Formats: sequence, C-alpha cells, structure tokens
Amino acid sequence: MKMIDSTATTHAVLTSPPQPAKPTPSRPPISDDAQDLICFSHLRWNFVYQRPQHLLSRATESYRVWFLEEPVYDDGEPRLTQCKQANRLTVVVPHLPHGTNSDQARQLQKELLDTFMVSQQIDNFVAWYYTPMALLFSDHLKPKLTVYDCMDELSAFWGAPPQLLDQEKKLMQRAGVVFTGGYSLYEAKQHRHPNIFAFPSSIDFAHFATARQPKPDQRTIASPSIGFSGVIDERFDYQLLGEMASRRPDWQFVLIGPIVKIDHNMLPKGPNVHYLGMKAYNDLPYYFSNWDVAMMPFALNDSTRFISPTKTPEYLAAGLPVVSTPIRDVVRTYGSEDFVQVVNSPDAFIKAIELALAKKHPQNWSAIDAFLKKNSWNNTWHEMHRIMQMSVTSYQ
Repeated sequence: MKMIDSTATTHAVLTSPPQPAKPTPSRPPISDDAQDLICFSHLRWNFVYQRPQHLLSRATESYRVWFLEEPVYDDGEPRLTQCKQANRLTVVVPHLPHGTNSDQARQLQKELLDTFMVSQQIDNFVAWYYTPMALLFSDHLKPKLTVYDCMDELSAFWGAPPQLLDQEKKLMQRAGVVFTGGYSLYEAKQHRHPNIFAFPSSIDFAHFATARQPKPDQRTIASPSIGFSGVIDERFDYQLLGEMASRRPDWQFVLIGPIVKIDHNMLPKGPNVHYLGMKAYNDLPYYFSNWDVAMMPFALNDSTRFISPTKTPEYLAAGLPVVSTPIRDVVRTYGSEDFVQVVNSPDAFIKAIELALAKKHPQNWSAIDAFLKKNSWNNTWHEMHRIMQMSVTSYQ
C-alpha cells in the first residue's frame, strides 16, 4: 500500500486502510473469548446516526454490545438506565443528581459502572472508546482489548475539555489498537501508536440507493432543491450558504439535521432556506430523493481539518451530484477521481451546482458505484474485527 504524501498537490484514492509503519508481530494474539463490548461514547445513540451506530450494530455479530453514554443530570438517586436498541445491543445511561461536581461525577460513574458489570456478569470484554474522557472513571478496568476508534479530532471542537489531550495520550498508551475516522487523522496520529489503521467513512449502499428508484413526485419544496444532511455546528459555513441563497433566490436550500453549539441567529434565513430539523436515518433516502444536488458547505477551520464526512458516500449512493468545499479527505478520496466537485469560493460553488443541475457532473456513475460497493460498512467492520483479533491488550 502506497501512503499518500501529505505535501502532494494531487492525491491517490485509498480504498483500504494504511498499514502501521512498525507492526508488532512478536506480541501474542488476543484471546478470542471476549463475550462483551463496552463502548464509551460522547455521542448519544439516538442522535445523528453515524459511525458508532454503523459499526456497533455490526459488532453484535460477535459481542453483546453495551453503549455507555455520558451522564444526564436530574432528580433522584444515582442510577443507570438501560434501553435495548436491538438484539444484543443496549444503551446504558448514567443519571446523576443535579449539582454533582466533576469529582463526584467521576466517582459515581465508576461505582455505577462496577455495579453494572457485576450485575451483567461482564468479565471477558473489549473496551471500545470514542471519548478519552471516559478514562477518568474506567481506567481501572481490565479488558481483553482496548480499542480507540478516533473518529474526530475532538480537541479542535468548541467546548472541548481542557484535559482531553492528556486523557487521549493515556488512552493511546493503553490501547491495543487504534482506528481513525479518516486518512488525515491517521497521518496526524500515526507516530503515536504502533498499531494504528485508517478506516474512513463507509456506506450502506442498499439503504441510500433506494433514493434512486422512480417514485411519484412528493416534493413539498419547489425545485431545484440543493440539500445538506448532518449536524449544523461550528463546522458549517453559514456565510457561504447565505451568499448562495441571496444570489440564487430561485434555488431552494434544504437542511436536515440538528443545530448545536452555534447561535441560531447566525444562520441565514429567507424564503428559499429551509431548516427541517433532524430526521430518522431510515427516512433519509426519502428526503434525498427530492433533492437535485447535495452540498457540503464546510468551513475551513481547525474543527474540519481532519474530518471524513459520512455524508459524502451517502449522497453518492443516493444518486446525487455532490459539491463540497475543499475538505482534505474529500479531495483525496472523491475529488481526485472526479466523483465530487470540490470548490473554494461562492462563485465556484454556484457554478458547480449549475453544472450538476445541467447533468454534466458527475459523468461516471458506474465507477462511483463500484467504489461505494467496495467500501461498505460490513467490509469495514469485518476488517476492523480481524485486526482486533490479531491485536493485543496494552496497559501502562
């Protein structure tokens, strides 16, 4: 596998994860008798359906999966609630009293976790982390394998805890294997762990391809319709959206997803800008089928430097032309193959949408579909699990 030169101006497409520069084959393989997988997540299961849900739903093939969320604060005694989401997958939520300080919260979560593990007879297990902050109450655990699935550079997001980088350093030391959510993130962290692999966003092709099927026109919004689906936060370029909406009042801009961490008043408003809120994952193909073009107007800042947007393959699987700002992992994986138009100004964005509306881009859907089918979430999980089985538990 040829690694991408980060200084190159043109990029090759990588369809399989880069291998670690210095593997450690002398270590013994992990025992395959782990029965459970405990995931420590900063994201809610019933928030936007993305990487954790795709991977851990598939992990139920091999484990009982326990998805442990961050605590909620309410009245009553400290407790854990459980909600079964699917066969062998349960969401676990700590409830802590209002007024609990950070030290108390850490101790209470540790006690609740220990009691929970005893009650569920969890002994042989994998610890899977999305947030290094969870080490504050789980660093005493002795899993068969510790996995750090680093899907984002969380330290670059607004409101990141000041101790996050220190906790990530500790997690990297404990982890037997590290996965990253994209190639740029892999390159940034590859020298910090000997057993690290890049697994960028994959696709449930069959799910989103239903948007391509002919159906009666069910639009409630006029066309042409340019859509976005995802979290609207500090990564979203609201100024770019506002510029396009004002210059093309004949285009309808449709946005699906929650608005978080930013002032709603900052977002552009007008008769051709439509905020529909968050929609269920199962309903997304229906909404996509009513769009003419999909957009990814990401701001270029610290919070987007390492992202690998899940929505890129989802849009393409739905048969939608895609226009994006120059997010690095989009450029190297999709832009270099001319699957996605990548532009860097409002003028260029508008021209690219015009090209897409005229059916002049993309031109090679068969190549796009072949790429997407090869990069399924099923393939990604099975390769991750193969690596896990060959990895080792590492502790300090």
